[in-house]
Amino acid sequence: MRLKYPIFAILLILLGFSEISAFTPPEKLTYPPLRFQPPRAEKIVLPNGIVVFVLENHELPIVNLFAMIKGGSFFDPIGKEGLAELTTMVLRIGGTSSRTGEQIDASMERWGMTFEISTKQEEISISFSSLSHHFAQGMEIIADLLQNPAFPQDKIAIALSQKKERLRRLTDDPEQYAFLKFNQVIYRSDPRGRIPTFKSLENITRNDLVMFHRLYFRPTNIFFAITGAVTKEDVINLFQRDFNAWKGSQTKELIPPPPLPPTGIFSLSHKTPQSVIITGRPAPPKKSPDYYPFVVLDFILGSGGFRSRIFQEIRTNQGLAYSAGSFYRARVEHGLFGTYAMTKAGSTGTVLQYFIDLPKNVKNHPITEEEILWAKNSLINRFIHNFDTPEQIVRQELALAFDNLPYEFLSQYPQKIRAVTLNEVNRIVKKYLSSTEVAILVLGNEEDYDRPLTSFGKVENLKAND
Repeated sequence: MRLKYPIFAILLILLGFSEISAFTPPEKLTYPPLRFQPPRAEKIVLPNGIVVFVLENHELPIVNLFAMIKGGSFFDPIGKEGLAELTTMVLRIGGTSSRTGEQIDASMERWGMTFEISTKQEEISISFSSLSHHFAQGMEIIADLLQNPAFPQDKIAIALSQKKERLRRLTDDPEQYAFLKFNQVIYRSDPRGRIPTFKSLENITRNDLVMFHRLYFRPTNIFFAITGAVTKEDVINLFQRDFNAWKGSQTKELIPPPPLPPTGIFSLSHKTPQSVIITGRPAPPKKSPDYYPFVVLDFILGSGGFRSRIFQEIRTNQGLAYSAGSFYRARVEHGLFGTYAMTKAGSTGTVLQYFIDLPKNVKNHPITEEEILWAKNSLINRFIHNFDTPEQIVRQELALAFDNLPYEFLSQYPQKIRAVTLNEVNRIVKKYLSSTEVAILVLGNEEDYDRPLTSFGKVENLKAND
């Protein structure tokens, strides 16, 4: 067969060889930094102080509402720990002055709605979802619940019973129980360290719920985010219809905890074949310039999963732990860095010694450029996936407003992480890990430990939750 276009074929071959000879190895390829710019939600501030973020998304006939209220368990009065959670539990099931809880549940079920409310240390969170053509009815119910909860005595009794049952089952999950007691150790007299007990729950009355609601469910204390098949104008009209009469001034702000946690070893006896070890030390807050280098350091040490140092040594190399890693809790005004492991009782001393020696190990085996690059790339890639959906986007902006942080804290995150250097991380190691101010909690059956805790220093025995 004759080649129809011989000259053209020769040219193609020559071009191909030319491209191969000019091929650049992958490791030498360079790319300009990606400019990540997620969509922005529109911010609305109503005359009574309510802040609302709106992001339209008409792909599906669904509307999602999220809200954050400054009023978590931090504000529980002394001796009435559990009040914030009990208030939200009864608010959800107790109905309002104009409709019962059963009527609200029936309406939401009929219209295909979901509504959840939960309480954390420093916030109360709300999540609501509805078909777009029923969103107006749903908003009316949500507004009624937030402004006019009935708090009937029979529903208070139900919520109290449920909360007490949770307390009875608290020790069923050793890891969860250990972290709860760890908070108590770290924060001590600070409200963040107080834990509900059967006695504190018994001290709570209906009037306490009414007063808590009156103090913290206020328009200047709540932030909303809405996304879905709804327009900004529709949202403004609905909020003016349902929340215009809601009045109230600003409540007191959160107070940072003491600057340093107590030091020492705290033992919590628990009859279990495993032990839980948790350590904690001061770390930079979100507003600190040390925040971004510390995020990178934490990722390298323990929060980066399988490749992190703690996981590699304790789990992979020594096979000592079921789970192991680190955590970095950064708040606006304070921060905490910790390590944790769940191991068999007979390895408790070995794992604890590793955690105690961690600063020395990092000094003897310094962080490398390779680890820095891996952590930065992983953190940036993970961060971008926080904006995969409109719901994620508005919740990010909601959290910023709640913490009174500028949008740049979010938008500049990739650039700030990318700019972290090895020198900065080494400086952070010296500044925060060289301190001996560390609290250690060990939960388990000390009779089975490979070393007595007293061999590590003075031990304080903790009491189980009443």
